[in-house]
Amino acid sequence: MTNRHYQFNLLLLLVLLCAAGCGTNVPMGGTVTFSDDGSPLTAGTVFFTTDTFEARGMLQSNGTYTIGSVTQADGLPPGKYQVYIRDAHEYRTRNVAEGDTVADTVVPLIDQKYASPATSGLEVEVNSSSQRTFNFTVDRPN
Repeated sequence: MTNRHYQFNLLLLLVLLCAAGCGTNVPMGGTVTFSDDGSPLTAGTVFFTTDTFEARGMLQSNGTYTIGSVTQADGLPPGKYQVYIRDAHEYRTRNVAEGDTVADTVVPLIDQKYASPATSGLEVEVNSSSQRTFNFTVDRPN
């Protein structure tokens, strides 16, 4: 076998392996809205986690997210996931007493319980034939 044939066969093998192994993830996404008025949560990161795996998706200004584990939108392997949301806050600028000094205040947008998989109460099961959109409703902070 020539070097050229060897390279072609190696490339073909790599493509076949990737096609067989890369197709296991399920493309995922959804929307996060507030329970009181249905408006979108516009900031934060949605995490899907198990004991051995975690994937995330950044919330967009319209409340939508797309889940990725390696790339931004490569989806999730099938399984049961606990869901939680972090960095759901906004910065508000205010003047402080020392004259013209400006300080940013971090204001949480959602109840703190959503920041942990143990307390969020959000769970989903993903399989290749299941729905590929998971919408969540969250409460504002108390």
